[in-house]
Amino acid sequence: MIINTCSEAISLAKELEINSSKFYMQLAEKFSKGKDLFFSFTKENEDFIVQIERAYYGVISDAIEGCFAFNLNPDLYKAKMDIQKIDCYSDAIKKAIEIEEKILKFYIDAAEQSKSLMADVPRSFKLVAKKRERRLFTLKSLINS
Repeated sequence: MIINTCSEAISLAKELEINSSKFYMQLAEKFSKGKDLFFSFTKENEDFIVQIERAYYGVISDAIEGCFAFNLNPDLYKAKMDIQKIDCYSDAIKKAIEIEEKILKFYIDAAEQSKSLMADVPRSFKLVAKKRERRLFTLKSLINS
């Protein structure tokens, strides 16, 4: 089902954050090497949800919600987050990179498609995207270490 409204985009953002948070929590429990980093990602995910929802609820109106500003296919941004088949730390990092790339793409696409809305919503999407870019950089640097 294609996402068209702002509330649907916010719901997808929340779903992606919750699912990736669970993934990082499981990685933290499984791999002591990256435990602190993975726990920090789960905390960040909670902050991202608050940031996106705050921007949305701060400007919500019938004018925004009545406008079909989005054309997002949720399937493009979801990744399997099952850690059962992940046996080593490097595979965990590679899977985390794959997940982060998909979620980052969502935030970039959502920011671009929502720029015709009030400035708060796309700004929040862009801010989360920048933070996720830093996270992605951190994860990629772990591949070489």
